[in-house]
Amino acid sequence: MMKIFLVGFMGCGKSTMGKKLAVKLGYEFIDLDHQIEKSLDTTIADYFSIHGEAAFRKLESETLKNFDYPANAVVATGGGAPCFFDNMEWMNANGLSIYIEMSAAALAKRLEGGKEKRPLLRDLNEAQMIEFIESKLLERDVFYKRALVTVNGISLTADAMRAMILSRQ
Repeated sequence: MMKIFLVGFMGCGKSTMGKKLAVKLGYEFIDLDHQIEKSLDTTIADYFSIHGEAAFRKLESETLKNFDYPANAVVATGGGAPCFFDNMEWMNANGLSIYIEMSAAALAKRLEGGKEKRPLLRDLNEAQMIEFIESKLLERDVFYKRALVTVNGISLTADAMRAMILSRQ
């Protein structure tokens, strides 16, 4: 039985890689943000704008810790989830946490196409987006680096992640 928690900045591939990894391992895939939206019957962006960040972070932490996980699951967390309360420590105590690390420039390139769906990025040009991501990575890196494993997101494949996970068991 194993839970694998994928952490990292938005756009690093937590959901995309998580789905592929779950298939390779024969595990279920859970996107924590989607579970929150399902329970709220609204988007995280709407909840965030109405109730504020503090209320959202509390709800996110409660969802992370109280979700009824299957025995074997790959869980994509929200980009900020590891940075609040004791969420990173909880993930480490309850599964294998993997930080998908990428540079600000690489993240900005990935996020450019869908930035209209991300309120924090919507009105930023490329240079502003890189600056914003660099700033957020500086804040969050101390939390992300608490993950039990760090992988480079640029050349990452589901097969390589699967092999790494199986070698740890």
